[in-house]
Amino acid sequence: MNNDTTPKSHKSGFISIIGRPNVGKSTFLNRVIGQKIAIMSDKPQTTRNKVQGVLTTDDAQFIFIDTPGIHKPKHKLGDFMMKVAQNTLKEVDVILFMVNAQEGFGRGEEFIIEKFQSVHTPIFLVINKIDQVHPDELLKLIDSYKEKYEFSEIIPISALEGNNVETLLNQIKEYIPDGPQYYPADQVTDHPERFIVSELIREKALHLTREEIPHSLAVLIDKMERREEKDVVHVMATIIVERDSQKGIVIGKQGKMLKEIGKRARVDIENLLGSKVYLELWVKVQKDWRNKMSQLRDFGFREDEY
Repeated sequence: MNNDTTPKSHKSGFISIIGRPNVGKSTFLNRVIGQKIAIMSDKPQTTRNKVQGVLTTDDAQFIFIDTPGIHKPKHKLGDFMMKVAQNTLKEVDVILFMVNAQEGFGRGEEFIIEKFQSVHTPIFLVINKIDQVHPDELLKLIDSYKEKYEFSEIIPISALEGNNVETLLNQIKEYIPDGPQYYPADQVTDHPERFIVSELIREKALHLTREEIPHSLAVLIDKMERREEKDVVHVMATIIVERDSQKGIVIGKQGKMLKEIGKRARVDIENLLGSKVYLELWVKVQKDWRNKMSQLRDFGFREDEY
């Protein structure tokens, strides 16, 4: 009979996902967590705030931070996003440097690797989208990265297909320290529901509007309340743009675009909240909001939190 009462060790750690815009960081985070908490788009710079995703297993808790893609900033919002990404490097147990297998090594990757020189945290090179390249090309890419930096681990994955994601998680577990369970087992993010709802609306607007809309679009939740008698959540939200011409694009002819944004967002919000949703959307012009700190704070971009 085994009388060993030694408690099983438990690991917990903070993992930053970093990389150029549009390499699949949010797709990876949603894959690992098992539900959508980070918005996905084919447009760069979709993620503006740190999104914490929490994965709890029997013997470990992984807290993932999906940072804004590192890029050279062009306005105050860009400066904010860069500060968030760089500060995160100093606060975590493991850094996942994610790259796109299709794009090779370029100046953007070089810019990020320069930022690693002063960091002592273990850094994994995670090569994403391997389902879209030939194995020979992948080997060449790995060799080119090995010449640039001594990574703790190099792991090729496909976040979309799920290939090798389990292997990556097992490797991360080897590097994170013993520690407590910081979050309840059923909690998947530390962001309030209002934040995720605003992000889901912004995602649909990004998907449906082309032209110059995306970078100048924000979503503000004006009201969100559950009406118990009808078992419905009433959400009132405003989509903020910078110019009148953009307002016209978001609303669309006879309001068709805005209606479609609302229709698609409502499906995701209902999945998130587990109840029926009544969604009302407005569009408002606030000129040059990305360069005004007071408005950035109103939209949830707070430097003092980072």
